[in-house]
Amino acid sequence: MPDKISKDLKDFLLTFEKTQEIKKGTYLFQEGVEAKEIYVILDGKIQMSKITPDGQELTMRLCSKDDIVGELTLFCSGAVYMLTAKVIESGKVVVVPKEALEQKLSESSHLALEYMKWMSNHFRKTQTKFRDLVLNGKKGALYSTLIRMTNSFGILKENGILINTPLTNQELANYCGTSREVVNRMLSDLKKNNILSIDKGKITIHDLDFLKLEINCEGCPVELCSID
Repeated sequence: MPDKISKDLKDFLLTFEKTQEIKKGTYLFQEGVEAKEIYVILDGKIQMSKITPDGQELTMRLCSKDDIVGELTLFCSGAVYMLTAKVIESGKVVVVPKEALEQKLSESSHLALEYMKWMSNHFRKTQTKFRDLVLNGKKGALYSTLIRMTNSFGILKENGILINTPLTNQELANYCGTSREVVNRMLSDLKKNNILSIDKGKITIHDLDFLKLEINCEGCPVELCSID
């Protein structure tokens, strides 16, 4: 998998020395709260989600080492976090004060360009996720989520690609914007046809080409077709 952020940008962000331990089940920040900091993950996993008006959770990203979270709030007065960041695996983050980051970026055109490149890539990735959710229906949303998971957490095995992070059916449903019951039925059909198998909460994809053909995969670069 390609680097999530460039080396120059990563080295710069790590010059901010304040770190924070994150514990599973807690929230790094919540939607609607004033945004004063962004974070770089050193270790652990953070799930980025949005709650719809009807109370349904829509998971947008599963972030891990070297990912930036809270990044959509720069250079905006009175900005609030647009998503909720829930810790699903304990670890540590670098805390980057928003105002200090804005000042540093305004002083370095090179670092500002690196950050803009990363942001542009992030926006494109988000657009492709919404495209899959809107244009391909519930089945397409699940299939594209599984494809993205293989690119972000996949390990090549003799019998397929292991998605090396445990996922419940409800968590998958949250990525797809649908119900757990719908995901249950679709996964059962995929298992019946030997497209995938599930062992102790971890999914192995045996026929990735089937998933891609079913949603008319456009062959996007891996840096866009990922879940982080």
